[in-house]
Amino acid sequence: MQIRWMAVCCLMGMSSLGAAAQAGSAGSGPAAGTIATPAQGYDSQLSIIENEMMSAVKAMPADKFDFAPSQAIFVPGQKTEFATVRTFAQQATHVAQANYFFYSTVSGLKPDVDMQGLPKLTKKDDVVAALAGSFAFAHKAIATLTPANAFEVVKLPEPGMWTRGTLAGFGVAHAFDHYGQMVEYLRMNGIVPPASAR
Repeated sequence: MQIRWMAVCCLMGMSSLGAAAQAGSAGSGPAAGTIATPAQGYDSQLSIIENEMMSAVKAMPADKFDFAPSQAIFVPGQKTEFATVRTFAQQATHVAQANYFFYSTVSGLKPDVDMQGLPKLTKKDDVVAALAGSFAFAHKAIATLTPANAFEVVKLPEPGMWTRGTLAGFGVAHAFDHYGQMVEYLRMNGIVPPASAR
């Protein structure tokens, strides 16, 4: 009887360990030491900023999309300069426009939108849709990266040496830069950014 009981306990323990191992590996991605493709690596990073930025843009009320910091929100006598600061909508449309620019250069794909019209968008639904579309385009562009072409040099009007891969990474960094600014806009309006509320 004791042997059977011990066998049952061992089987239950092994089942629990197996389930825990599967649960732990399901959300954590590939094991360390696994070789990922350039497309997988960059796409994973793009998904992180896409989720954070899209949740932030959706969290801002529609009537606050024209919000920009101004002297009025600071204490009297505190000197600030906000003449050229973007509104919340302009922050988001700037990222959308940049996504199309960066990732069309990464891939050679042509944007399927009027890029000159993006900065003119002011309504929440239009801005959210434009930003989402730019991230969808970016994912499609990143899928074209391979070990053979990821470090092929591309031409940009910016100084420095750019490759398809480094530009894909820069696109992610650029979005994070503006996400940080947009988080401050949310906080100035009493809104906790969704990523901080988790």
